[in-house]
Amino acid sequence: MILRAARKAPQPETPAGGTVVPRHVAVIMDGNGRWAQARGLPRAAGHRQGAEAARKVLRAAGEAGVECLTLYAFSSENWRRPEGEINDLMGLLRFYIGSELNALHKEGIRLKILGDHKAFKADVAKMVDEAVARTAGNERMTLAIALNYGSRGEIVSAARSLAARAASGQLDPEAIDEAMIDASLDTGALPPLDLLIRTSGEYRLSNFLLWQAAYAELLFVDTLWPDFDGEAFNMALRTYAGRERRFGGR
Repeated sequence: MILRAARKAPQPETPAGGTVVPRHVAVIMDGNGRWAQARGLPRAAGHRQGAEAARKVLRAAGEAGVECLTLYAFSSENWRRPEGEINDLMGLLRFYIGSELNALHKEGIRLKILGDHKAFKADVAKMVDEAVARTAGNERMTLAIALNYGSRGEIVSAARSLAARAASGQLDPEAIDEAMIDASLDTGALPPLDLLIRTSGEYRLSNFLLWQAAYAELLFVDTLWPDFDGEAFNMALRTYAGRERRFGGR
């Protein structure tokens, strides 16, 4: 079971005693390779342990009442990695979908993909499409996985789409505003991003959700992703609950 629907973890409390749970949390899952290297293991072992961490975090997010969890699984820049590591990642994706899809569907979790997964091998792309179709009607929670995703490319694609509509006369260029661009992004159907977490002690966004993170709370933690678990995720939620979001108002 990925989520336990019958029990919810305690909600993070604000100083005033209320509860503040981010609707949408995104995670840059960093540190798999360093985790494996520190233990004298191949990088593939770090990726496998990272998949276990993803299960724990997804469970914690569901129990806390988070509406959407977005995980940065494979960036458009990751194609630069050694072919063997890419093949290991694709194999892990096959395994994850095959082993977890029934649990995701049973728990009412909708799977959404950000990025262009069609660039993967045909069997992987087909598995992803089938998983998305099977869970499309689920409403309890959304798990968005960024595959072959890059935020700059996403913004360029949205701009081209709007430009094409304007060139064909379907859209007045003067009507293009932030809301229209936002709706044209891969995340257009998701709640606004509230909290973005990056593990492993790195302090950058690495071309991830650049537009969406404009007013999100950012949290950088030293923990390597394979060691990041439900308790660490709940601590991140408590940190979020203790912050005051101003959205540039003051």
